[in-house]
Amino acid sequence: MSDKDAGGPRVDMVTVAKDEAGMRLDRWFKEHYPGLGFGHLQKLIRSGQVRVDGGRCKTESRVAPGQVVRVPPLQYGDAANGPTYYDQDGAPMARPKQVASANEAEYLRSLLLYEDEHVFVFNKPAGLAVQGGSGMTRHIDGMLEALRDKKGVKPRLVHRLDRETSGCLLVARSRLAAATLARTFQTRSARKIYWALVYSVPKPPQGKISTFLKKVAGPDGDMMTVAKHGDEGAMHAVTYYSVVENAGGKVSWLTMKPTTGRTHQLRVHCQAMGHPILGDPRYFDIENWELPGGIQNRLHLLARRLTIPHPAGGQTIDVTAPLPPHMLQSWNLLGFEVDEKPEEDPRFPED
Repeated sequence: MSDKDAGGPRVDMVTVAKDEAGMRLDRWFKEHYPGLGFGHLQKLIRSGQVRVDGGRCKTESRVAPGQVVRVPPLQYGDAANGPTYYDQDGAPMARPKQVASANEAEYLRSLLLYEDEHVFVFNKPAGLAVQGGSGMTRHIDGMLEALRDKKGVKPRLVHRLDRETSGCLLVARSRLAAATLARTFQTRSARKIYWALVYSVPKPPQGKISTFLKKVAGPDGDMMTVAKHGDEGAMHAVTYYSVVENAGGKVSWLTMKPTTGRTHQLRVHCQAMGHPILGDPRYFDIENWELPGGIQNRLHLLARRLTIPHPAGGQTIDVTAPLPPHMLQSWNLLGFEVDEKPEEDPRFPED
C-alpha cells in the first residue's frame, strides 16, 4: 500500500513478514532498502517520518509480523534503469554501490539447478567468486541483488565454494530459510559429495582423512595447512574419500565427502595424503610433473551433489551438478565414464 504524487517519490506502508519476526528496525531497512544509509535512517526516525503501526520508533526497535512500517520517500525508479533514492526533501541521493541489472538476474537463472519458494540451488561456474574480496567486483553475492523478491528481500548465501570450484551452491530465499539451513549445516545434516581429479592413486582406495587445519600466510595470500591439535587457530577437519577410477596409475578420479566445512579442506586433505588435486595453484606441490596432454591447468574440483532436508520440512532437496567443461574434457580424454544417476555415487564407511 502506498501514496505517491504522479511521477514523484512515494510513501510506502509495508507489512512485516512472518520470517522477519524480531528483526531490528535498522536491519529491516537494510534488507528492504539497501541504498539507504544508517545515518539518514536515524534522521528519518528521529523526525517521525518512519513509524511502526503509526507510532514513534527507534533504530533498535524490534519488529513483529503483521506490523506496518511507514516508509517515507526513499526510492522511485524502474526496472530498466534501476532505483533512484531520494532524501526527505525529495532530492535524488547517490545510487548504491551496486545496482542489480536484468542481465544479472537472467544470468543467475541460467545457472539454476533447482528452485522453489524457499531456496535456489545454482551450478556455480569455475572462476566466479561467491563473495567479494580485494579487487573483486563480480560475484554471486552481489548478483543476488537482482533476485530480490517483491518485498525487497535479497536471497542469502548459506554456504561457500572456492572461486575455482564449480557445482552446487545453495541459497536461501528468506531469512527463516537461511536460519534453518544454517542450523542444518552446523549439525552436519547436509550431505555434500565432491568429485576431483588427483595425482597418482591413493592407498587404500577408500578411507578417512582426519586432521587439524589452520590458516597461515603464503606467497599468494592466506592458505591452509595441517596443524597439531592445540595449535592456535587449529580446527578439526574430516573427509571421507573413495577412488572411482584411475588412468594408468598417473591420475585418479576421487569422490569425496567432507563432514566438516573448513576453508580449502578438500584441497589441503588431498595434498596432505600426497595426492593433490590437478590444477590447484596453491596446493599442487609435486615437482617436475607435467599434466597429461590435453588436460587444462585448472582446478579439477566439483561440488557434485548436495542432499539436505528441506527448510520447510516434508521433503529432501537432492541436486546434482554436471562436470564443468574443463573437467568434462579431462574425463573424456582419460576414458572415464560418468553415470548420471546420483544413487550410484560410492558409499562411504560412515554412510
